[in-house]
Amino acid sequence: MRWTGSHRWAMMRNMVTSLINHERIMTTTARAKALAPLANKMITHAKVGDLHHKRLAAAIVREDAAVVKLFNILGPRYTDRQGGYTRIMKLAKARKGDSSDMAYIEFVDRPGELRKAKPPQAKQPQTTEVA
Repeated sequence: MRWTGSHRWAMMRNMVTSLINHERIMTTTARAKALAPLANKMITHAKVGDLHHKRLAAAIVREDAAVVKLFNILGPRYTDRQGGYTRIMKLAKARKGDSSDMAYIEFVDRPGELRKAKPPQAKQPQTTEVA
């Protein structure tokens, strides 16, 4: 992606706000891969839920209503999940104008999702064998 850093950052902020509002957006595969870590970071802030993390998220998310949804709906939804809050699903057809690969990025474990998420795995206690 050949944009200046400020343009790329503004685009990522807009896209994470749209993802929080709609919970699934269609974009190019490259943009979806760049957006996934930022979206996961926002969910992590929402899971902690204190004032400091709310202000960190509000500095990135552009709309106050999206911050409220992030902390009241999305954060509690993922309390049992240890990561992997987003899914990228590539589409079969490329974009018509420039043949860019397109993909959906969506939050897992949401109502109306395209494919059900695997349940989070419980951590296995590590055993040390002494022989």
